[in-house]
Parts: sequence; C-alpha cells; structure tokens
Amino acid sequence: MANPALPAPSTFAIQVKKFGPFIIPPIICTGAVLLIWQVLCMSPESKMPAPLKVVSQTTELILNPFVEGGIGLQLFTSLQRVALGYTLAAVVGVVIGLAIGVNSFLRNGFDPMIQVLRTIPPLAWLPIALAIFQDGQPAALFLIFITAIWPIVINTAVGVQQIPKDYDNVAKVLQLSGREYLFSILIPSTVPYIFTGLRIGIGLAWLAIVAAEMLASGAGGIGFYIWDAYNAGNDNGMSQIILAVLCVGIVGLCLDRLVSYLGSLIVSES
Repeated sequence: MANPALPAPSTFAIQVKKFGPFIIPPIICTGAVLLIWQVLCMSPESKMPAPLKVVSQTTELILNPFVEGGIGLQLFTSLQRVALGYTLAAVVGVVIGLAIGVNSFLRNGFDPMIQVLRTIPPLAWLPIALAIFQDGQPAALFLIFITAIWPIVINTAVGVQQIPKDYDNVAKVLQLSGREYLFSILIPSTVPYIFTGLRIGIGLAWLAIVAAEMLASGAGGIGFYIWDAYNAGNDNGMSQIILAVLCVGIVGLCLDRLVSYLGSLIVSES
C-alpha cells in the first residue's frame, strides 16, 4: 500500500530552516547574557542597572531619539564628523599608499615614520589638535583623519606590491601610458587591499570620534552625550550611558558591514 504524499513544507518552515542557523544562536546567546546581567544586578545595592531597568528608564529616549539633544541627533552629529574625516583619510591614504607602493625610494623613506605614527594612541593627538585648531570641531576631524589613515596607507601599499609581475610585463608590451596603467592595472588589482584598509579605518575612526567628543568640551555628538550623562549624576544617568554605548556598538557594526558590502560589490565588478 502506497504511503500518502507528505504535505509540502510551508514557506515559514523553509525560511526557518534556511535562516535559523544564523538567527537562533545569536538570539539564544544574547538572551542568556541579558538574563545573567539581570540576575547579577537585581540587588538594590548594585550600581549597574539591570536590563529591564535600563529599558524602563530610557523608553522616552528610545521612542523619541530625534528631539533636541536626543541620542539620535547626537549620533547623527558624530556620523557627520566621521564621514568628513574618514573620507579625507580615505582619499589621502589611498594616494599615499599607491605612491609608496610603486616607488621603492618613498617606501623605504616613509616606512619608519609610518610605523612610528600608526602606533600612537588616538587620544595622544587630541591635545596637539586642540592646541593647533583651538576648537573642538576641527580637532575631532583631525583625530579621525590621523587615526583612520594608517591602515588605509599600509594596506594600499601592500596591495600594490602584490601585483603579479606578469601584469607589469603586459603593461610594458602594450606600452600603456601612466594613466592607463593606473586605471587598468594598478587600482583594479589593489581594490581588495584598499577595502581591507578602509574597513579597518572606519572602525578606528568611529572609536576615535567617541573618545574625542568626550574630551573636547562643547563638541557635541554621542561621545559628549555619554560624558554629559555621566557628569549629570542623576538616577537615569547610567541607563542613558548604557543605551548610548549600545547604540555606538550597533552603528559601528553597521558602518563595518556597509564598507564590507561596498567592497564586495566593487571587487566583484573589477
């Protein structure tokens, strides 16, 4: 006797089977962390608010993030600074990286300087920036620029050095001009390395802007928001700080994924 035909799986079941391994583990692990956090902070003497308390004390901030002085506007202010400083670092970094990657004299001459400067902590530049610009806004932009540029320079230069010799031989046979070599061989071959540097740079830029805004008084932004909430010393201050820190992490993840996605698109087309 033939078995009756099994019912076709529903669309929901198919989606769960497809995306479940990527969604369910993070949900379970995040839930476990939140539960442990909640249990550890249930004591009235705890100085760290529990997750439920954070949510209850910041509900208004979450629902209305774009009111004057709200967390949404502060994040937007920081993103504007990062966009400007990071774009400048990307342009200058790629140009310098290509130059020192192609020219051995420049590479040998500037490599020691780059290796020294890239190890300097971002905040060490802040007093210098404030002394030069006498204002928090350009000082923060300079801090983003000087922090993000080094991985872009280094990875671009490494990418140039990894170009196969056969490509250079073909360029000589075809007698390509400098412009043709730049746009037909040099840049397309180094794009994966460039975006590796850009991806590292955007993370460092986001770290730098939060720290700079904390110390540059009156600069505004999410870093200033965190520091202001700490100095306020009110009952909701710690909850506001935790919410802001979580937002910083989420935005940082989104920026990293955005640069990675753009890089994958350009690499696949090149």
